[in-house]
Amino acid sequence: MDPFYTEQLLPAVNRGLVMSVMLIVPSAIMGQLLGIGVGCCRVFGNRFVQLLMNFYTSLFRGVPLMVQLFILYYGLPKIGIYLEPEHAAIAGFTLCSGAYNSEYIRGALLSIRDGQLKAASALGMSKFQTVLWIVVPQAFRRALPGCGNEVIYLIKYSSLAYIITCIELTGEARGIAAHTFRFTEAFMVVGAYYLFLVTIAGLLLKKFEQRLYIPGFGVLKG
Repeated sequence: MDPFYTEQLLPAVNRGLVMSVMLIVPSAIMGQLLGIGVGCCRVFGNRFVQLLMNFYTSLFRGVPLMVQLFILYYGLPKIGIYLEPEHAAIAGFTLCSGAYNSEYIRGALLSIRDGQLKAASALGMSKFQTVLWIVVPQAFRRALPGCGNEVIYLIKYSSLAYIITCIELTGEARGIAAHTFRFTEAFMVVGAYYLFLVTIAGLLLKKFEQRLYIPGFGVLKG
């Protein structure tokens, strides 16, 4: 095999793959949790909380992710907040992913019938207990396909981290390509790595959906 692959490209992109996974996994988990919290606040919060969460969602869905990363990494030091590149990337990915996930969760929460809330109240459960133990588990199952898509998007969003000097998969390939001028080979290999990541994530999400499957909750079994 060409030494370019074995001695330069593959070691570099393998290094980048590790960094990409370190960005994607915590961002995906925290983005899902944030999305559930924000979605619940938008549906069950008081007027002020709803307005605040709607503003957050509009802001992070409306501003390009690249701009958000620039503000987090280059803008926050102006007010005395310094983030390492990987921390700024995770913060940006989490906030953006949480905003989109909250939309999926909000829609699923609104699909739960009011009768369940009244029945839980009749049993003596508080509103918080009803939302936490009865409504959210059902809504999460219904929102899971949409939230799963957000994880797939997040894998591709992670390629933006190199613009704030967090050298992940794309950043490593770009560095090798700029040094050797073999752009086609470098980015074809990186494309294959992203396809591998998306395929693995898709299989894991499918298994997760099957594990949570309950007839009548809109998640297809198979």
